[in-house]
Amino acid sequence: MARDYKKEYENYQGKPEQIKNRAARNKARGLLAKAGLVKKGDGKDVDHKRAISKGGSPTARSNLRVTTASDNRSYPRTSTGAMKKNT
Repeated sequence: MARDYKKEYENYQGKPEQIKNRAARNKARGLLAKAGLVKKGDGKDVDHKRAISKGGSPTARSNLRVTTASDNRSYPRTSTGAMKKNT
């Protein structure tokens, strides 16, 4: 089945909260790019040590680290995309 990107954007990605979160993620990546730790197309993600959804600072350098994309995206997630609580 083909993915309905227009509907997905209207229902999720276009929401003000998601736009704000995306802007914070882009800003964090920009900070580490200026520091020379990441670059476009390198296959690395900027990870927040304490997740933004858990009260972590989105742009504080002390809360950011560089990880591989597979490591950063392997955490169990809820239906909203937030990390699940450890049990």
